Amino acid sequence: MTILNFSFNLRRIMKIISYNVNGIRSALGKNLAGWIQHEKPDVLCLQEIKAQVDQIDAYLFETMGYHAYWNPAVKKGYSGTAILSKTKPDNIVVGCGNKAYDDEGRVIRADFGDISVMSVYLPSGSSGDERQAFKMQFLDFFLPFAEGVAKERPNLVICGDINICHQAIDIHDPKGNTKSSGFLPEEREWMGKFLESGFTDSWRHLNPESKKYSWWSFRANSRANNKGWRIDYHLVSNALKDRIMEAEIYNDAMHSDHCPIMVEIQ
Repeated sequence: MTILNFSFNLRRIMKIISYNVNGIRSALGKNLAGWIQHEKPDVLCLQEIKAQVDQIDAYLFETMGYHAYWNPAVKKGYSGTAILSKTKPDNIVVGCGNKAYDDEGRVIRADFGDISVMSVYLPSGSSGDERQAFKMQFLDFFLPFAEGVAKERPNLVICGDINICHQAIDIHDPKGNTKSSGFLPEEREWMGKFLESGFTDSWRHLNPESKKYSWWSFRANSRANNKGWRIDYHLVSNALKDRIMEAEIYNDAMHSDHCPIMVEIQ
C-alpha cells in the first residue's frame, strides 16, 4: 500500500463518475475521451483498465485537465483501477494492503478535503468455482476493510464494479439467474450486510422503483434487448447520505459492456 500526499481545494458540488471500461485502450478507440470532455466529471473512477501505465497515453488526460493515478494489475491486460480528478487530491492510497488483491490492482483511493473517493473492482466468479471462491474471500476481506477506511475517513464514496446485483429489480431475469455468479443468495446477503454496515446505494436511494442496468453480456444481443444487470454502484457512507444530490446511469454511453454511473455529492 503506497501513500502519496498532495494539496487540495474543494468545490461545492463534486460530480463523480464510475466506469468499468473493459480495457481503457479499447474504450479510447471508441471516443471515450470525447465523452469525458462532454460530461466533465470532477472525479472519474475507472475499473478494468487492462493496461500498464506505460501503455496509457497520460498526456491525453493531462490535456483534458485531469490528474491521473493508476493501479494496474501485475498481469498484463488484466483488471486494474484508476482515479482521474480535476483537482489534485490531498492524498492517494494505492492498494488495500493485501498482496493477492493488490497484485490484481483492485483498489485505489483519493482524498479530497473531508471527502474520500475509492475506485474498486470486485472479482467476478463467472469463470468457475476457483474464481468464485476467490470472490467470496475478497468479499470477506473487503467489508471490514471498507469499515476501517470509513472510520478513518467518514465521508467515503466507494465507486465501482461490485459484480453483484443486490435485489430482483437490479437484474432482468431474477428467477433464471438464482444460480448465477453475481446473483447468488450469499452474494446478495453480503451486499445487504455491506449496506447495513453504514453505506447507502446512491442510485437506489434516489430511484427506489426504477429499473436500470449497468452491464450487459456480449451474448444474445443482450444490450439491444436490455437484458442487463445493475452491478456498478456508488456506495456512499451514511455520513454523506444527505449530501447526495443526484444519481444517474448513462445507458447511452457505449465504450464497454458496462455503462458509466454518476453521483453528485454536495
